Amino acid sequence: MPDQFARADAFRALHVPGRPLVLYNVWDVGSARAVAASGAPALATGSWSVAAAQGYPDGERMPLDLALSILGRICAAVDLPVSADLEAGYDDVARTVARAIEAGAIGCNLEDSLPATGAMRPVAEVAARLAAARTAADSGGVRAFVNARTDVFFQAPATAHDEAIADEAIERARAYADAGADGVFVPGLADERLIARITAASPLPVNIQGGPGLPPPARQAELGVARVSWGHRSYLAVMQAVEDAARAAL
Repeated sequence: MPDQFARADAFRALHVPGRPLVLYNVWDVGSARAVAASGAPALATGSWSVAAAQGYPDGERMPLDLALSILGRICAAVDLPVSADLEAGYDDVARTVARAIEAGAIGCNLEDSLPATGAMRPVAEVAARLAAARTAADSGGVRAFVNARTDVFFQAPATAHDEAIADEAIERARAYADAGADGVFVPGLADERLIARITAASPLPVNIQGGPGLPPPARQAELGVARVSWGHRSYLAVMQAVEDAARAAL
């Protein structure tokens, strides 16, 4: 447990606007050890990848017990802070967060859309769930980092992303901060102007998703980004490399 305390504090300190923490998301012990060997200061699981590696679709359709078992194996296999992607927290978000911390995690992602449909939950409902997660995260004494993911940019095509959607993300970030969240993850956000708008107004450090179509890393830093997560893209890259190697071998 003392090691977990230290890892939680170290992970929190890595969130610095203008000096983004890059998380190349992992899905099992092998990928965790490979990313750790690269020199990464911390690790994070990605729910889509964890589920896909076990033959499940994303959207809380993988049994929670199996997801937490894999999380525990990852946490035990590396000497780095590990944040867990817990989707929307399953049915009992407080219990899910508490179990993730028991498994060794020092932080979690919790999204504000419904796993089955992708539709947005009302702000007040999400805030209540985040408050429950905050209480659960604090109950064991580990200062776990609760990263609130808002899916507002997934509700419209990229060509329709505008200031109104950015303002909704900011409104949600403020409500989630009041509920006890430590960071806000805004996947789908890629436009420089909107990134700058959100990082300037958010009370929480802003996390964006890495990959094609984003400003280069130096520009992300200039825009005030604090964290970049690669999500399922790391899994897809590795699976493509395996497929290519197998095709060459055959």
